[in-house]
Amino acid sequence: MAMLSFERKYRVRGGTLVGGDLFDFWVGPFYVGFFGVTTAFFALLGTALLVYGAALGDHTTGLQTWNLWQINVAPPDLSYGLGLAPLAEGGIWQIVTICAIGAFVSWALREVEICRKLGMGYHVPIAFASAILAYVTLQVIRPVLLGAWGHAFPYGIYSHLDWVSNVAYQYLHFHYNPAHMVAVTFFFTTTLALALHGALVLSAINPKKGEVVKTAEHENSFFRDNIGYSIGTLGIHRFGLLLAINAGVWSAICIVVSGPFWTRSWPDWWAWWLNLPMWN
Repeated sequence: MAMLSFERKYRVRGGTLVGGDLFDFWVGPFYVGFFGVTTAFFALLGTALLVYGAALGDHTTGLQTWNLWQINVAPPDLSYGLGLAPLAEGGIWQIVTICAIGAFVSWALREVEICRKLGMGYHVPIAFASAILAYVTLQVIRPVLLGAWGHAFPYGIYSHLDWVSNVAYQYLHFHYNPAHMVAVTFFFTTTLALALHGALVLSAINPKKGEVVKTAEHENSFFRDNIGYSIGTLGIHRFGLLLAINAGVWSAICIVVSGPFWTRSWPDWWAWWLNLPMWN
């Protein structure tokens, strides 16, 4: 790898948030640190508990399966409210959720330590934090606001998809949720921006055999000729970060308002539009 020629220069001590030099080491190309250790701990414990939960079977249906698509580790029944449940009746889900949050937050803090070592800004962990926010909103914030852990989604492939479908039907047409519309728009626009940016860079620096590599001036010229404006090499990365963070944040907003703050069908929300004076 080309990076190996200068990697040693940046493997400097310091920049750690916890543990000082005790955890300041690498395993191969991967920096570990205190939060790398906690990430591994929470990830391994959570995975082991999911396997144990699969062995016990689905407490909501009484079925036990090792079919990867049908394994379901469900949250406690609504009757438990926000209390602790026995392991076989949702307690595993509660501990796995704690492990997941611990692993995600640890990974983000590990990214902070790497940024500190390299003298970089914290843009990467901030971006990851938007995804963590969306997860915590689904599994902690919204259930707390609704008064029961049973409102969170289960861990399983088909069971998770069923949960998404059921929540959508609870509000008749979830895609009428205005915050959902904004979130989906940001997700799609993020994909479009990344595809355009990647295609532009590849077309400039990966020319046909015998042709010279093009420069940023060529990239800017393409979009000026194509749409009349080029956001520039720095601007496109700022724009992509803004789009991606908003996708995560608005996805959290769209689900947290459904239930705690809006209980009717989402098409009803648009009644204000039909009641505008101009239609009279």
